[in-house]
Amino acid sequence: MSTEPVRVASIGLGWWSDVLADAAQRSKKVKIVACYTRSEDKRRAFSEKYSCRAASKYEEILAADDVDAIINTTPNPTHLETVRAAAQAGKHTFLDKPIATTISDGRAIIRAYKDAGTVLAVGYQRRRENHFRWIRDKIAAGDFGNVVQAEANISRDREGKFDTTSWRYTAAGMPGGVMLQIGVHYTDVLEMLLGPVKSVSGMTAQLALPGENPDVAGLLMQHETGAVSTLNAGYASASEYYLMNIYGREMTAYYSLHEGLKVLKRRTTDAVPVATQKNDTLVEELDEFADCVRGKGQPEVDGEKALRSLAVIRAGVKSARDGRHVTVEEILAGGD
Repeated sequence: MSTEPVRVASIGLGWWSDVLADAAQRSKKVKIVACYTRSEDKRRAFSEKYSCRAASKYEEILAADDVDAIINTTPNPTHLETVRAAAQAGKHTFLDKPIATTISDGRAIIRAYKDAGTVLAVGYQRRRENHFRWIRDKIAAGDFGNVVQAEANISRDREGKFDTTSWRYTAAGMPGGVMLQIGVHYTDVLEMLLGPVKSVSGMTAQLALPGENPDVAGLLMQHETGAVSTLNAGYASASEYYLMNIYGREMTAYYSLHEGLKVLKRRTTDAVPVATQKNDTLVEELDEFADCVRGKGQPEVDGEKALRSLAVIRAGVKSARDGRHVTVEEILAGGD
């Protein structure tokens, strides 16, 4: 089994591709050897910044013998086309979330990778943050007792950062707006901690930003365990903020961006700080992907898990539109 870095090509060169490329440079397990995007200026700039060759066509990447895998940060609506082509060319893919914008496209992506026998990993780095890993492990150990509810918030200020030409702010490119773009990270964490979501009630509003999409959204979710969780996501607040509170019968965990992680045990009155070391989640997920390419393990978030994550958000979108609770199974049974 090779110990050389997995040779990757980056496609869809925007700001997030640079974030992942920076992480790749911190990794010892992946190496960027090529890049492609439709803009000649963007691929030239990326090529110079990361010392890789710029391909003039995607087909050059797919035919290259020195490219083992693709890091795909293309716009959401192009995921099926670009990812299926990679699978058919025998290339492994690390795909930034979401897997697709529709369930039918997500299923087609999964099928392409199963048919090809190659690796598909979907990027959900928030679940890897050490404070959430600590909570997960304590829940698994029984320290929380029965987990009964949770509340979460993920918010950012987009003032001055809004690009009316970006696909991220269109209904077709990002259905559900802020909930699919950033809220999906915390629905993923909630499912990791509380188990799969069974049903969703959603509400959205557009209060600050132009464009087609809501910039404020809320989900009320019931998990298969019976636990209830809430998630608010926004692009209209004054600053960046993250919060995740997990309530168990024996212990409760409180996490926030500014105060870190604290726990409160049953029959006590003082929340105790928990020290967790900040970890490089992006390098961790790229390293895991490289290990999977080399035949060592399976991706933590594979196509099936990413499809279910998409279904939770699509259930919230449908609920907000129809004014009713929507089950995840209803979404998975359809193609939207």
